[in-house]
Amino acid sequence: MQIINVQAFAIKMPPMSSNEGSINTDSYGDYFIAKDAWTSIYSRSHETCLVRLETDSGLVGWGEGQAPVGGRATSALVEDLCRPVLLGCDPFDVEYLWYRLYSAMRERGHITGFYVDALAGVDLALYDLLGKVLNKPVYKLLGGRFRNKVEVYAGLGGDDAGAVAEAAAEHVGYGYRHLKLHLRLPNPQLVEIVRAVRERVGPAIELMVDVHGTRDVSGAIELGRGLEALGVRWLEAPCQPEDIRGQAEIARALDMQVATGEWLRTVWEWRQWIEHRSFDVAMPDIARTGLSEGKRIAALCDSFNLPIAPHVGGGGILAVAASIHYSAAIPNFQILEHSHKAHANKARVTSQFPEPVDGAFPLDDQPGLGVTIDEEAVARYAVADFTP
Repeated sequence: MQIINVQAFAIKMPPMSSNEGSINTDSYGDYFIAKDAWTSIYSRSHETCLVRLETDSGLVGWGEGQAPVGGRATSALVEDLCRPVLLGCDPFDVEYLWYRLYSAMRERGHITGFYVDALAGVDLALYDLLGKVLNKPVYKLLGGRFRNKVEVYAGLGGDDAGAVAEAAAEHVGYGYRHLKLHLRLPNPQLVEIVRAVRERVGPAIELMVDVHGTRDVSGAIELGRGLEALGVRWLEAPCQPEDIRGQAEIARALDMQVATGEWLRTVWEWRQWIEHRSFDVAMPDIARTGLSEGKRIAALCDSFNLPIAPHVGGGGILAVAASIHYSAAIPNFQILEHSHKAHANKARVTSQFPEPVDGAFPLDDQPGLGVTIDEEAVARYAVADFTP
């Protein structure tokens, strides 16, 4: 069996509901960014990069390299740099192909970022393809399942305490027992929102807080102590991603878990964070690491008794599906990220996809990643090449 075709699609799907951001943002066409904090740029649409591999037997595998913005960059890397290496190769050489592609650009300094995201998309597509060849779900190819369902937390946010508390209660009504609050406000206001949520949903619902790198070390420790008093499980991404030692200081100072790592794509990057014990919960993003490297990251973390809570964030439906299989197949899994409100929007390129039941994704025996891609929908949402 040989790979005979490799395609990548930068996808941009208009939102099913408004996603304008707050009034405290600068807008750049489809994109917006906060005025008063060094935080990420966001798209009002759902964006990602899908990868399609086809073999001479006629089977097709689909993958995703997460690209919440800049999907054309990831798709160009797949088609310009990955495709020539992949054509004519045996798709069963999954880990070899990841390492060969990674090595092809490491000397040039492309050891992270969009290039490694492209490798992740290829890697997921290879696993999806092999699952279809063998008529097995991907979690079987990763070593088998450790659990029958994958527990998730639902993410939500806002800056009005009453509205966030009501949204939290709504999600509890959907069956979620774990909630993560995306909050960037100053510490006093942030703690008041969490307090309002705690009072609304009660002590049995587990809460986590993600501040998206908006604190310095002392501010993160102050915030963490306030959250500990409210029974919050973890503080996520407390300070800037470059500050390994600062995150380590925060993790040592707090009794609660410190979770981080969505931007770390390889074991070489993760090793430095583990050496400094800079976190309590690792959050690899499988649409950035790929499944092959994700398994190596999980094994490295397990050797240090560190749990895994995979990040999904802006990832699309294939990223979600791959994360479910990954979560099922590692021993040190803790919980998976999920966006209840965005799930249906992400699935608009499919005719079959996984859905949660009572706060967890049940596992089934569907071959590959268990997602049926609607190729007409992919073509409909694919972004044309940019012409200045």
